[in-house]
Amino acid sequence: MKNKLLNPRFIFIAGVILFGAIMRLIPHWPNFTPIAAMALFGGAYLGKKHLAFIIPLAAMLLSDIILGLHQTIIAVYISFALVVGIGILMKDRVKVGSVLLASVSASLLFFIITNFAVWIGSPWYSQDLAGLIACYTAGLPFLNSGIMGDLFYSTIFFGGFYLAQKRFPVLAVKRA
Repeated sequence: MKNKLLNPRFIFIAGVILFGAIMRLIPHWPNFTPIAAMALFGGAYLGKKHLAFIIPLAAMLLSDIILGLHQTIIAVYISFALVVGIGILMKDRVKVGSVLLASVSASLLFFIITNFAVWIGSPWYSQDLAGLIACYTAGLPFLNSGIMGDLFYSTIFFGGFYLAQKRFPVLAVKRA
């Protein structure tokens, strides 16, 4: 009996996600990483919902073990899981516009959640509205590079997969 999970499409998709995790390990501009693209891509193309969460989260965890964990890691993983959910919602409507909108939305979601977590747990910001505004203001440069990174890697992942499906029709068969 043939293993339905280990087919060329699944292996390609998982490989793209693993590539994204590896790209986090090389030097890059702050927040110019493939985190959101990994989550969106996995959500959009891994047909089984549990795999759409497990594979990108596992790839991210492996790279985080190498990079090191930090006190706001829970906020990062919550936002990452929510971005997988955006990818799942997008899965039957993967078009240029929906990928762009999802990428920018993912960046904003990540920014809002992780900067809130920094504010909550930080001695650097007063625990009032002024401190929260200061925290978000300080994070704006990271939002800019995060949006650019998310758009760049989403283009690479989704665009590359689109072109690969045209070149190798076996990848277009939905089984993963």
